[in-house]
Amino acid sequence: MSAPEKIIKKIKISSGDRISIVNSSTKVIQEVTLTVKLNGIPLATIACAGIHLKELAAGFLRSERIIARNSEIDNIEIDKNKNVANVTLKRKIYFPESSVKNIASSGARGKANIDSLLPLNVPADFTIKTTVALKLMDELLNGSVVHNQTGGTHCSALAVRKKIVALREDIGRHNTIDMLGGYALLQKIKLHKTIILTTGRISSEIVYKVWNMGIPVIISHSAPTVNAVALSRKANVVLIGYVRGGRMNIYSHERRVII
Repeated sequence: MSAPEKIIKKIKISSGDRISIVNSSTKVIQEVTLTVKLNGIPLATIACAGIHLKELAAGFLRSERIIARNSEIDNIEIDKNKNVANVTLKRKIYFPESSVKNIASSGARGKANIDSLLPLNVPADFTIKTTVALKLMDELLNGSVVHNQTGGTHCSALAVRKKIVALREDIGRHNTIDMLGGYALLQKIKLHKTIILTTGRISSEIVYKVWNMGIPVIISHSAPTVNAVALSRKANVVLIGYVRGGRMNIYSHERRVII
């Protein structure tokens, strides 16, 4: 059974229109709560779909600036029966119980130490063509298997050299970004010339995560917030949004987007 099939459930419902209500069935996405432990101590509980848990845990720690490299991780143990991811680091870190975060599927989180982050140092030769942005967005939307069946997930992808190398779906758009960050961390992928694509709205929290990961381009099917635009300009991150119908809006660092 593939990962999407594991998290899609078929349930009985009623369907209605202007003239009738009938018995029916539909596919919905499951929701579970993942407890992320750090060296055995609970750090966060995350509402998620229940797949790619190792990537989600590693990516969450990366986006929260707790770790920066794969070499800092000693082991990641997943208990699927209890939905627990215990990440053991090579160095000891203590977090008081009051710091445990409960994260709903909306995914909103604080932006810790944002003032200490520097604008990305993007290679001078790194640009993106509008045709590539449109092509990658089409591939993202076509690859959203779970969303296309349930309508209940967000989807994001990591692209390297004009090609999508990883695509992740979840009930939380923030989770999909964390999963890709975890994927890149565990696979030791350098991110200074990569692209994040997503179906979800771009908030300042999303920009912060991508900035912290060191990715210089965000492309979204949806629109950003005012704060997200301001933060992307500060971060030196290209922000392209509302990509649909062969068009796009370029909200920041437009000189790195070419024909």
